[in-house]
This record gives sequence, C-alpha cells and structure tokens, in this order.
Amino acid sequence: RSLVVVHFWASWAPQCVQMNEVMAALAQEHSQVTFVQLEAEAVPEVSEKYGISSVPTFLFFKNSQKVDRLDGAHAPELTQKVQRHAAGAAPAASPAACAQEQLQARLKKLINAAPCMLFMKGSPKEPRCGFSKQMVEILSRHNVAFSSFDIFSDEEVRQGLKTFSNWPTYPQLYVSGELIGGLDIIKELEASGELDTICPKAQKLEDRLKSLINKAPVMLFMKGNKQ
Repeated sequence: RSLVVVHFWASWAPQCVQMNEVMAALAQEHSQVTFVQLEAEAVPEVSEKYGISSVPTFLFFKNSQKVDRLDGAHAPELTQKVQRHAAGAAPAASPAACAQEQLQARLKKLINAAPCMLFMKGSPKEPRCGFSKQMVEILSRHNVAFSSFDIFSDEEVRQGLKTFSNWPTYPQLYVSGELIGGLDIIKELEASGELDTICPKAQKLEDRLKSLINKAPVMLFMKGNKQ
C-alpha cells in the first residue's frame, strides 16, 4: 500500500538538483512515502524499460505497480501528485488501534447519552458499593435528573473510562459530556451550593401536570386515543 516515488535524474542537470531539494522537503512532510533517486545514465536498462528519455522524470509506484508519471521539473505538479497518491497510501490501522477507536467512540456516546450521566457500581435502586449509594442519595436529595450506567455490566467500559477521563475510581458524574468528578468532588459542590447550578433538575410532578394541561387550549385526558 506504500507509495514509492522514483526520481530519474542526472548530476549534470541543474533542474534535477533543484527537484532533489523539492523531494527532500516532500519526504519530511510525507513520512509514509518512500522517495528514491536513480541516476538515469547509471542504470540504462531500467531507464529503457520505463521509457526515460529526459531528466528529470518521476515515476510513482503502488503495490509494485506504476500508477503515475511526471516528466520535467514541475515542483507544484510533483507536490500535487504526491499528495493525491499519498492520501490513499497510508498503512491500514492495526486491529488493536481500530478496537481502541471504536471504544473511544462508544464511551463518548455513553457519556453524552443524557444531560447528566452517572457511571456507578450497580443501579440507583440497587447500588453495589457505599460510594455509589452516597452519590445517588446526594443527587436525589437535590432533585437532579440523571441517567446511570452500571460499570459491572461491561468490563470494557469499566476499564476504558478510567483511561478516557483520567479518573481511576467510581462513581463518576458527567454533565453535558464533561466529567464533574467523583463522590468527594460532588460532596464539595453540595457544600458550596454549586451542585444545584451545575446539574439539571428533574421536573416536579406538579409542574409537569401544569405543562400538560396547558399544552393546548382544550386538552382531553382519556384512555386510548382519538382514533
């Protein structure tokens, strides 16, 4: 899959020397591309095989097959061809790298699954550690609307989230996709009064009913629907 660029050149041609400098600059920019210099007159059989009749001439190879050619000292065109062919020449990501990218995407999706997400041991109704239980009690006491994820249900998420957020323990509370912290941080926010300004509030039943009743000039609460 790698791209190889071969420069057929001659030491007596000043334009070839200039294009070698261009190639050196491109080599620094495109580390995945291999750049080769061949003195055309020193390898006549190779030059003849590829029809090299003048210098400089550039041949482009992928998978050992010639895919393009450039005759003459045209630095902008050489740069464009290298960029175009190199775009599809990057080595395939390893399975481990692909798995890591998938996990990162999944963690981002979970963190943003609700405005306020709690990653805990167990569930709000059945916490499976004292710290998670205290966290749920604090959030409930402040009428915080939150969703939760049981880290015991998925070991990949449990371990991955520690690295993703650089936070080694649970529970972890996120608001709008941002890590707020663990139990100690939440206790500090509660004590300072900041918790009520950070976390979204659950709508009270009375407010919800008022909203429903006033949804239209005439509202019918019924069993079933109009159809």
